[in-house]
Amino acid sequence: MAWLWLVFAGLLEIVWATTMKLSNGFTVLGPTVVTIVLLIVSFGLLAMSFRVLPAGTGYAVFTGIGAVGTVIVGNILFDETMTGMKLLFIATLLIGVVGLKQVTGGESA
Repeated sequence: MAWLWLVFAGLLEIVWATTMKLSNGFTVLGPTVVTIVLLIVSFGLLAMSFRVLPAGTGYAVFTGIGAVGTVIVGNILFDETMTGMKLLFIATLLIGVVGLKQVTGGESA
């Protein structure tokens, strides 16, 4: 269950990072409110996963999901550049996240 909370927290990080961009520096009310609410829920789920998972692994997976997802969303929604080097580093992050999950698998309940 802790891994499920962690993955959902990471997915929410993608959404709140996107709405933060849409908030234009917290000057647009709707996206600002959504950002704050989702940030609280996301960190709450992260905290719940930390009850079982090691903090270092959990936080690395959380930020990895958020970073990769936010780069992809930025490319799709905001026409941010996707270069070969970005793809290489996204792949590196994904390998790290999967690797951490594999070596920590026996530590979760």
